[in-house]
This record gives sequence, C-alpha cells and structure tokens, in this order.
Amino acid sequence: MPATMIREKAHELVDKLPETATWDDLMHEIYVREAIERGLADSKTGKTKDVAEIRKKYGLSK
Repeated sequence: MPATMIREKAHELVDKLPETATWDDLMHEIYVREAIERGLADSKTGKTKDVAEIRKKYGLSK
C-alpha cells in the first residue's frame, strides 16, 4: 500500500476512536486491521487452508 494511502487510513482509524481512547486502544485497532489485511492477502494468493482440514489436523469436531 502506498505511504500516502497508509497515512490516510491511519487518520481515518484515529478519527473513529472515541475521545477516551488510550494508546492501547489505538495499538489494538492497528493490530486488528493489519491482521485482517494479511489474511485477505493470503486468501488472494491461495495461502489459506480449509477449515475442515485444520479441524482434522488438531482433532477438533464439527
């Protein structure tokens, strides 16, 4: 993502936080957004596994 776009997205994220937000709140929001973006990128490149495959690997039911 271009640096200017990251800055814009960061401003949007900060603007959406409540007035009482803490640094921890901000770090959490950044972490969640980054994790989602990484997951979407992995999905686009086929780096994901089927839920049933993972459940079988770890012996989980359903």
